[in-house]
Amino acid sequence: MEAFTTLTAVAAPFYHPDVDTDELIPHRYLRKPLCAGYGNFLFHDKRFLPDGNENPEFVLNQAAYRAARVLVSGRNFGCGSTREGAVYALLDYGIRCVIAPSFSEIFSGNCVQNGVLPVILADDTVCNLCAQLEARPGAQVTIDLAPQTVTLPDATVRRFDIAPTTKVQLLEGLDEIGLTLKHREEIAAFEHRYRTKLPWLRRAGPA
Repeated sequence: MEAFTTLTAVAAPFYHPDVDTDELIPHRYLRKPLCAGYGNFLFHDKRFLPDGNENPEFVLNQAAYRAARVLVSGRNFGCGSTREGAVYALLDYGIRCVIAPSFSEIFSGNCVQNGVLPVILADDTVCNLCAQLEARPGAQVTIDLAPQTVTLPDATVRRFDIAPTTKVQLLEGLDEIGLTLKHREEIAAFEHRYRTKLPWLRRAGPA
């Protein structure tokens, strides 16, 4: 997956609590693994009217936010089902970071496994950020993962917490397999000691 280091990009304000995975991508579009095209289904039933035309009132359909790579939303973002397609849709649309006061734990984990950074900031900070973005459509934020900071449009800097292992995964672009392979030498050494100490457990091979 693509590493996440620093991102300066347009942020779209969508300050709503309990945005669930069915809102992010309706279940009827969950028919294929990760591939190009999932972004077309992101927020499908909010982005599009029943006749198939764009809903001009939805934030991502507004000219200032069409190029957004950061989404700012309310608490408990990504709740509901465990569908990984919700993250596929965000990523394929171009969203690399979601900022919210809290996330569904499973959704947050799915984000990390696909290179999307979930950033938790205090609710009042998120509310203030959304107000800035609404007042200045097209304004950018900067997320710098190494120092764990978010720079708001007014140049205010806020720090966020992230688990050390998660940080390494994102900075180096590693999924769980890649993270495990970083320890291949230790794993090989353990297997050697194990087979030496318990040789009767070794699978019998050809004579």
